[in-house]
Amino acid sequence: MNNLLHVEYGQTGQSASLNEMGMREMQARAFAERHSQYLLIKAPPACGKSRALMFLGLDKLHRQGLRKVIVAVPEKSIGGSFKNTQLTESGFFIDWVVHPENNLCVDGSDSGKVNAFLRFMDSKERILVCTHATLRFAFDKLPVTAFNDCLVAIDEFHHVSADGDNRLGTLIDELMNKSSAHIVAMTGSYFRGDTVPILLAEDEAKFTKVTYTYYEQLNGYQYLKSLGIGYHFYQGRYIDALPDVLDVSKKTIIHIPNVNSGESTKDKYAEVDAIFDVLGEVTQKDPDTGITLLTTKDGRILKVANLVDDNASERPKVQAYLRDIKQADDMDIIIALGMAKEGFDWPYCEHVLTIGYRSSLTEIVQIIGRATRDCQGKAHAQFTNLIAQPDAQDEDVRGSVNNMLKAITTSLLMEQILAPSIQFKPRSQWDGKPLPPNTVVIDDTSTKVSQKVLDILNGDKNELMAALLAKEQVVKETVTETTPIETVTQVALPQVIQTLYPDLDEHEVEQVRQGVLQSMLINQKGGLIDGKDLPENANVDMGKDTGQQSDGSGNSVVGKQFLKMGEKFICIDNLDIDLIDTVNPFHGAYEILSKQVTAAMLKTIQEAVSATKSQVSEEEAVILWPKIKQFTREQGREPLLTSSEPIEVRYAEALAFIRKMKQQQMAAQGR
Repeated sequence: MNNLLHVEYGQTGQSASLNEMGMREMQARAFAERHSQYLLIKAPPACGKSRALMFLGLDKLHRQGLRKVIVAVPEKSIGGSFKNTQLTESGFFIDWVVHPENNLCVDGSDSGKVNAFLRFMDSKERILVCTHATLRFAFDKLPVTAFNDCLVAIDEFHHVSADGDNRLGTLIDELMNKSSAHIVAMTGSYFRGDTVPILLAEDEAKFTKVTYTYYEQLNGYQYLKSLGIGYHFYQGRYIDALPDVLDVSKKTIIHIPNVNSGESTKDKYAEVDAIFDVLGEVTQKDPDTGITLLTTKDGRILKVANLVDDNASERPKVQAYLRDIKQADDMDIIIALGMAKEGFDWPYCEHVLTIGYRSSLTEIVQIIGRATRDCQGKAHAQFTNLIAQPDAQDEDVRGSVNNMLKAITTSLLMEQILAPSIQFKPRSQWDGKPLPPNTVVIDDTSTKVSQKVLDILNGDKNELMAALLAKEQVVKETVTETTPIETVTQVALPQVIQTLYPDLDEHEVEQVRQGVLQSMLINQKGGLIDGKDLPENANVDMGKDTGQQSDGSGNSVVGKQFLKMGEKFICIDNLDIDLIDTVNPFHGAYEILSKQVTAAMLKTIQEAVSATKSQVSEEEAVILWPKIKQFTREQGREPLLTSSEPIEVRYAEALAFIRKMKQQQMAAQGR
């Protein structure tokens, strides 16, 4: 197995330590914004979002004058995260108490739960927990003004969408525009697989955002030291590849493929039996818990939970057992299909093995989150994606190529999500004191940098990257090196920025584009190095704008930050735009492919991509036109289709498209 990403963390203990009110770092950050009417909390799994909401909700009830707190979760099992909690014993001023009749995340009919919701709204009761569905159904039966002076908290907020058919999105929109309700939205991932925005831009602008990054969370753990994201290609049956990637000594969740996917055998029960055979020999199944006991080839006894079996009498027993796990020896392997992802808590899990491509980045973030709980005795967490390698003889080679490339590029996006977040600070706002690690100073003495640009660069870079990944054809062509990287950096990325932030002017779009690429370049090269930490006799390049060179011992490096590029340390202040434009967001993907598949298979993959190669669009032609004029002016000739430079070929293709469009317009006018 090959790790695409291996990140070492500092084990500072900071993310788990409590302040005088019993709050973790992320919870205190959210609580500092408690007076905001609309609060959006973006934080990874396992960092304590549920308890953060308890602190916020209780403050709004008892100190801000709100009447009620309504917590909505996507499914019943997650409701347990909001059970009664003793907060006063750690320093908070009151405990979180949900009366049994107001916990609607229990078995029962939808109509019964809606009636209980309506009774709650008409009573003096103050805290209720329900599912998203119950909230939607009850909302339809109440005037929106019934939610005045109430806090409505939406857990796993990525289930919302601005799409007109998304009823939860409509509900949020009405609460914001037709009531005085407060809203707290919480999510471990702000990405949607369908690329539909979660909120309309004008609504999102009303939210105060609290962001706690995956890196902050993992770096602040006490026990977990490293995380790996790996991949393994297989041909034939995935069952036959399991011995290569499955270490039965590791606490593991195995997610088998969806029955509608190409990786599935279409018989999920037979797949579980085959996995049992790989693990060992079944010795018994506990009739009380539903847990299967297996004996491995080396004589160990494994406890295995089968969540694929949806038998109404068996699955509840297994789920009840999993909820009551007290120690590492209580469980070894969990096999699941659609479960054990979002909100599932098994701190001892060391490895999540996912078979087949997952189309939703949110789902991947949630799956990885199952293994990244901090737990004594667990130093490393691992996510492995078992991906079908296309067969040149297979009629469906195009589909398997698509899935393979998307799985790899999604893993590359995770590289950005899990790395330290690069923050940008205008020089005019810098007081000269030492900056936090990974902070880039933007020189705004001659060119202003708007707050909008700073907010995007410091908070939304990952959303931009996710949207870029949604441009499938461009990504596939770049990964397989059948198109120039400039197609991504100079065409696709500006298109994404303009789409997500239509109110930015041309200059602001370019500032965001450069900042995103600069962030990626910094992470790819291992982060920023402070001038005082440069090695002795370092080969330092202060940038072409200054012409200064230094051996690292002079004063010119004091207070500066550097990027290691080959044998040189380049000053980040004067990073050449030409260098930034060479950043490949998918820098490792082609190398992965070329190393892990045969030359013949790589050729097959490239041919499958080239066969569907996208034509120049009108949108791309508009963006490329100024660059074509600049090229013609500088070179004294038009770009050539026969050039050996891929970007020049793309310019030539765009120029041909523009001329063809112009001819068609003239012909239409002459009719």
